[in-house]
Amino acid sequence: MFAQRLQGRTPAYFNVTTDSPWRVQDFKDLFSTLMVSLPLTPHRVRFSRIEHTFTTEEAITNLGSLKFSQSNRMPDPKDPSRIVTTTTTTTFSMAKEMARSVCGRFLEARFVESVDGKTDFTSKSSVWQLTPKGMHVLARFCQRNGIHQRHVNEVLDSPRNMMQLVILERDADTDKLVDDAPTVHVVFRRFAGDTGPNLKTTGSSDSDDTNEYATGLVGVKMQRSRRNDREAPYTFTGKAAFDWLLDCCTVVDKREVFELTNLFVQHELIVPASEDHRAPSNGPRFAASKHVLYGITQKGMRIAGWITSPNGSVNGEATTQQRIPAGVVRDSNTNRMTVIIRDPALRLLFREYLRETHCEENLSFYVEVKAFLSEYERAKRDSVSPRLDVIRETLASAYSLYNAFLAPGSPCELNIDHNLRNALAGRMTRAVGEDEQMLKSLDEVAVLFDQAQSSVFKLMASDSVPKFSREPKYAAVLRDRNLEGMLTNFAAASI
Repeated sequence: MFAQRLQGRTPAYFNVTTDSPWRVQDFKDLFSTLMVSLPLTPHRVRFSRIEHTFTTEEAITNLGSLKFSQSNRMPDPKDPSRIVTTTTTTTFSMAKEMARSVCGRFLEARFVESVDGKTDFTSKSSVWQLTPKGMHVLARFCQRNGIHQRHVNEVLDSPRNMMQLVILERDADTDKLVDDAPTVHVVFRRFAGDTGPNLKTTGSSDSDDTNEYATGLVGVKMQRSRRNDREAPYTFTGKAAFDWLLDCCTVVDKREVFELTNLFVQHELIVPASEDHRAPSNGPRFAASKHVLYGITQKGMRIAGWITSPNGSVNGEATTQQRIPAGVVRDSNTNRMTVIIRDPALRLLFREYLRETHCEENLSFYVEVKAFLSEYERAKRDSVSPRLDVIRETLASAYSLYNAFLAPGSPCELNIDHNLRNALAGRMTRAVGEDEQMLKSLDEVAVLFDQAQSSVFKLMASDSVPKFSREPKYAAVLRDRNLEGMLTNFAAASI
C-alpha cells in the first residue's frame, strides 16, 4: 500500500515544516523503506566495530533515489495449486538537501541515533544506528509488507530490539493525536509506570535514563521529593519526561511531545515542583529542562494505579451502580467489542493486549479495512462518473490488504471462515478488467472485505474481548474508564 501512496507524492510533500501535509504513517514507511535499502554493515568508530550501522552519505544517497520493491503472492488463476509472485518496484527521487532534512526528522523522532556523537547529518562520514524505537517501527513495516531480507532480519534479531512502543491513537481525518482525557490517562499510566515509580539509583543522571527506556516497559525515571511534599512525593525532570515520550511512544517530533506533557499538566496529573518554575497563568507550558522538576499529583498517582481512590470511587469521584433497563443485555461481548473499538483509550489498551497475545493483526486488519471502505465510498461519490485512476488506486489498496492479511502464506494471515477465504481468493485472482468493469470489480471486492471485517470483529469479540476484560493488568484501567457504565449506556441506546 505504501508503494501506491509513494508514487503519488512529490518531494515537496515531505517538506520539513510544522504544517507539512505528510501523514505519520507515510513518514514511518519512508523511514523503513530507507532502512531496508541500506546495507546496514559494521562501521569502525574510535577503535570499536559497531554492527548494523550506516553513514550519512549512504542515507542521503539512497534517499535521493529510493526504490521500494514489494512482492505479491497470488494463486495462479489457471492453476490454483501454483503460487505466482509478482514484484512491483517503485522509485522516488529527492534532492540532496531535502534528503538531509528528512534524515534530520528521523533523528528528531528518535528512529536513529549517532554512534560517534554527532547531532546532525552535515558530515557525510558520520555513523548512525537504529534506536530500539526505530527497530520497532521497522519490524512492523516488514511484517506488514512481508519483507524477509537477511540484513534486515539480523538487525531485528539483535538484543537491542526489545522496545514495547506505546502506539498512540490518531484521528483518521486530521492525523493529530487523540487528546481526550481517557486516552491521555492511558498514556500517562505507561509514562508514570503502572507498577510504581521508577526510582533513580544514587548517582545516576538523566543522561543514563535513555538506555533504561530501551524496553518501554518502565516509567520515567523519578526521585523522592527533596521537600517531602505529600501532595507530590515523586519528582522527575522535564528532560527525563521529554526523553521518555520520544523514546517510548509513536510521537514523531518535539511538538507532539510538548502537546502530551502540557496535557498532563492541564489534567492535573503532574505539577511543577521547582521553586523557580510555576505554570504560567495563561495555561500550561512544559519545560523540557534537566533543571526543572515536576511532581506526580495525588490524581496522577490514582490514574497510574499506585494508590486506590477513596470510598470505592473512580478517579476520586463517587459513583453508583448504573441501573440496567429492562430487556437490555449489557454483557454481550459484541457490545463490549463495539464500545472498545469506538473508544480511543480502550482501543489503545486493547491493542496492547492483542500485541501481548500475538493477535494484533486482527485489530490492524479491522482498522485498515475501515480506512479502505471509507476510501472506496469517497471514490464512488466524488463525481457522477468516478475517475479511473482513483478507482485503480483504491483497488490497488485492496490487493495490498489482501496480500498482507488474507492471501495464503501472507505475513499477517488471519483466521477467517473457509468459504469467505475461498470467495476472496476467487475474486482477487480473477482479471480486474478495464473502464466500467474495474468499478464493478471494486464493488465486489468491497463487499467481500466488509464481510471479512465483520468476521474478524466477531472473532475478536468471542475470543479476545472476554480474556481482555478479565486480565488483571487492565482491570483498574477498565474500572476507571467505567466500561460497565459505557456498556449499559450503549446497550440501552441500541434497544
